[in-house]
Amino acid sequence: MTATQGLDRDGYIAREGSLERVPPAFAPVVAAARERIAAAFGPDRLHGAYLYGSVPRGTAIPGVSDLDVLLALHHEPTAADRAAADALEAALDAEFAEVNGVGVLLFGTGTLLSELERHDLGWFVACLCTPLFGEDLADRLPRYRPTSLLARETNGDVALLLPKWRERLAAAGTDAELRTLARGVSRRLVRTAFTLVMPRWGGWTSDLAASAEVFAGYYPERAAQVRLAAGLARTPAADRTALALLVDDLGPWLAAEYAAVHGVKAPRP
Repeated sequence: MTATQGLDRDGYIAREGSLERVPPAFAPVVAAARERIAAAFGPDRLHGAYLYGSVPRGTAIPGVSDLDVLLALHHEPTAADRAAADALEAALDAEFAEVNGVGVLLFGTGTLLSELERHDLGWFVACLCTPLFGEDLADRLPRYRPTSLLARETNGDVALLLPKWRERLAAAGTDAELRTLARGVSRRLVRTAFTLVMPRWGGWTSDLAASAEVFAGYYPERAAQVRLAAGLARTPAADRTALALLVDDLGPWLAAEYAAVHGVKAPRP
């Protein structure tokens, strides 16, 4: 792996997915998603639809990977919009065994294009989202380099998540709840660990195992914990002890180191 990983020839973060990379096994669910999104929202509500995650990157595994969708609405999302998205998630997840869950994010275009979100949601759309249909907002956003500003605005708020994670861990009473928490916590911590060192490494990757190894080159004393998190993110386990280690030890350390190196993410309303 080289320091130019994930960059175009001008040194900007390259858009990582495309519809051409969607694995054949996932083509039917992507086609169904396109059709049902258009029917559920319509042109008066919907500005554009995007895929993100392993499906457009071409790394999704049938029966294991989820389908991640972002919808850009002309207006800020309403309760009716969220209800429609929830119904869409449930229907696609129930019908297609290829996906292990469907997630639909909703944002207004005003939020996605705002100055406050320029280096968080804006970057996410421009670099990590693949247009499914509609106008591509990336055409109205800047190009991005792997800078400290990008690191701060994408993951500089992990300290705010720690109390919520502790509450969920204490309340988790089933293996299913622990696995769900393990997946979410681990993904976020690995991404935070990677973006902590991203500007020094000088590249971009969404691969969790690769992210852990990049981080390990700069913080070998914490490498085992981040590798543990990467493993739990890929194969969630109902391991309360491992989760406690991540939430009570790795998480606070990452939050403090991140604030020292990059600063804290700008507050959101």
